[in-house]
Amino acid sequence: MITHNPAYAFQLLINGSQNLASLGLRLYLAPIFWMAGINKFNSFGDTVSWFGNSDWGLGLPFPWLMAALATATELAGAILLTLGLMTRLISIPLIITMLVAITSVHWDNGWQAIADAQAPFANSHVLSAPEKLAQARHILQAHGDYEWLTSSGKFVILNNGIEFATTYLIMLLALIGLGAGKYHSLDYWCARTLQNKKMIASLPATKQEC
Repeated sequence: MITHNPAYAFQLLINGSQNLASLGLRLYLAPIFWMAGINKFNSFGDTVSWFGNSDWGLGLPFPWLMAALATATELAGAILLTLGLMTRLISIPLIITMLVAITSVHWDNGWQAIADAQAPFANSHVLSAPEKLAQARHILQAHGDYEWLTSSGKFVILNNGIEFATTYLIMLLALIGLGAGKYHSLDYWCARTLQNKKMIASLPATKQEC
């Protein structure tokens, strides 16, 4: 339908953008949580040890329970986000998982996930990264096939800061606000089916018979 009402056209644009944003957020986050969950599941014993060990791990209480909850949340979250089912509800435990990751895994490393001394929020570890990377590059060029080693991409230093986990958390918060979106989510079709059933149930008996 073509309309000459700018306000109506702008509202259509907003609604369409919200639906695309919801779909994009869900499909972006789903494989991330699936890989995180499946890696924990496939090495569950090591995951429990890492969760519980205070010397080289996280030192969390009840490590088996915490590892099981994190694994189940990420796997279930990936599936439900893909389907667009219980999107707002599953976003809550996923946000909690991200908060635990931020505070217990990444916080001490600062903001950056990949060390870049030229980018904002560079801490002392990041500022010293270029010298270490240059030395590693020199060694590999002198003693290895550097062209082959870098054929799949450049070497970087992983700083493991809060950047990625915080980004995922913000995206999950957006999904709580936006919901799963129309037409492409089971949330929408379930709500629509329920609404239709309520409308039919509220009709007078004579109209239902017709």
